Amino acid sequence: MSGPDVLLLAVGLLTAGAATLSVTSRQVLHAALWLVVTLGGLAGCYLVLGAELVALVQLLVYVGAVVVLVLFALMLTRAGGVPVVTGVPQRVAAGLVGAGTTVVLGGALLSAYGWGSVAIDGGSSTEVAATIFGTDVWPFELLSVLLLMALVAAVAVARAPVGGQDDPRQRPDPPADVEAVQGERP
Repeated sequence: MSGPDVLLLAVGLLTAGAATLSVTSRQVLHAALWLVVTLGGLAGCYLVLGAELVALVQLLVYVGAVVVLVLFALMLTRAGGVPVVTGVPQRVAAGLVGAGTTVVLGGALLSAYGWGSVAIDGGSSTEVAATIFGTDVWPFELLSVLLLMALVAAVAVARAPVGGQDDPRQRPDPPADVEAVQGERP
């Protein structure tokens, strides 16, 4: 094994471990932070494979936007310390779905490309930029609209009254010294 192969294996194992911890974390905030490590590790894998542009987009779009939005929503809703409650059947079902997805994806890739190496037609950065900012810009624009909608929803959830505290009929009476000070004002 060469140096890049060892580095790819190490970064891949780190990414897989962080992904496992992200899925199995008991608290939502910890899961989101492990997701940051997972997506950063995936960008490292792209970097080792020589796809610098994909690694940069991974960092900018996913780590820089999606995860920050998730963390912002967690801060707004104060749900970061809430433990995730799942039963054993739900965990088994999630594991089976994950394993099934892995088998289907692996089978599709193996049937399409086999075990051999795949030649990648590299284009110039001008061609890549023309493609990204031409017809392929729409998925990025839709993602930005989705992120904006999620941010607005997070603010709406955070501003919702909790336990009737915004209802003036539910407010406790102010202490006597506050009423005395307010009564003395002209």
